[in-house]
Amino acid sequence: MNSLFEKRIRGLTKTPLLTRYFSGPDFPDDMPAAKLAVFQKDALKEVVTRAYQHSPFYHRKMSEAGIKPQDIKSLADLAKMPFTTKDELRGDPWVLLACDKKDICLINVSTGTTGGEQIYIMYTWKDYYLNELSTGYPKLFPIEYGDICLNALPYEMSSAGLAFHKTFIDGCMATAVPAGKGGAYSTPEKTVKLLQDLQPTVVMTTPSWSITLAEAASEASFDLASLPLKKMWLTGEGCSPAFRERVEKIWGTKANFYYGSLECGALGIECDAHAGYHIPLGHVIVEIVDPKTGKVLEPGEIGEIVVTCLLRFDTPLIRYRTQDLGYIDPDPCSCGVTLPRLFLRGRLVHEIIINEINFSPFYLEEFLMRLPEVGNWYHFVIKPGNNDRLKIRTELAPGIEPSPELADKLASKLEYSLGIPCEFEFVAKLPRPKEKTIRIVHE
Repeated sequence: MNSLFEKRIRGLTKTPLLTRYFSGPDFPDDMPAAKLAVFQKDALKEVVTRAYQHSPFYHRKMSEAGIKPQDIKSLADLAKMPFTTKDELRGDPWVLLACDKKDICLINVSTGTTGGEQIYIMYTWKDYYLNELSTGYPKLFPIEYGDICLNALPYEMSSAGLAFHKTFIDGCMATAVPAGKGGAYSTPEKTVKLLQDLQPTVVMTTPSWSITLAEAASEASFDLASLPLKKMWLTGEGCSPAFRERVEKIWGTKANFYYGSLECGALGIECDAHAGYHIPLGHVIVEIVDPKTGKVLEPGEIGEIVVTCLLRFDTPLIRYRTQDLGYIDPDPCSCGVTLPRLFLRGRLVHEIIINEINFSPFYLEEFLMRLPEVGNWYHFVIKPGNNDRLKIRTELAPGIEPSPELADKLASKLEYSLGIPCEFEFVAKLPRPKEKTIRIVHE
């Protein structure tokens, strides 16, 4: 037998840590909190030890901070570890390696929407296909054998499409349809034909692409609400609850949000109660810290989301500053899942400043999408030196005629909701993005 193949086969076993905690009937979304906490503590110690011994990057960071693996005895000790930032990951594709380059089986690349050099995130076969899928979330992600899952997320370079593809097939034993998003063979028209022919029970896509597909379906006189959908997940972009309600009405199914990132993987899974993202504690530890001081905040306090991956042993990621803002609610959810919930409150780099007040674009979108005259495509227009009012460039809903009177009426309604001056500019059609949708335009 080929020696390389033998090596790969010998590696196809879960770590003793995962076998000990997830070989029985327990799943993280139904596991006793005490048992899950013990798993997290043991996983953290193992990840930190591996990083210190095999990652030059983390060995240096820990040495400079005067930290050794034996100093991490409890989950609270995680706060002793130094932070990892986006800038530290840029420029060196191999910076996180705690294994041989030959062991890497997958390399993903950042989308580049936050600026700066690309970030490369790598996995070994064992971490990606075995360790990560060893802990499932069947209550939060109820995809089953026999489900047909239309995966309308990008497959090229970024992690989104392929990550859900392997979850559908390997984790849920369901049928995956790699529809993609806006590629040469992933036109909206072709995807609508797939929807008509295959009648999927699950759709995974981005908020903006769900609207693009809806427009193509309308052109084809196909009613998306006629599909036998039991669930839709929206990910890859943020959107407001009001925008989500529009998507649900068009598609005729409940749409849940899924929060994740290239660097960290899954960070939050929304349940049908739509009351925050349940944190997948079998995969990550999430802290909320003060963006300026780095101090760990209490539940309910808003700060920067910091993530430690628990199942990444060969390319560890410890206390990663996401630049996303949010808070954690540990109280029980009405859905019965006991995992704490994460509530997002925008991004440090994507705030809109009007009259010296910071606004998350999704907070603004929430009130904008409550205006029935406004269509599904819009831009918040920012002009240098003119930040005393919010300008909205938008399409109107079908059947609504533009007029100066309507612009004044909508501006008054939005100003009443937001407490800032607003103005509207109506356009016939805005560009339809194939990448992440653009909501903020600088002119």
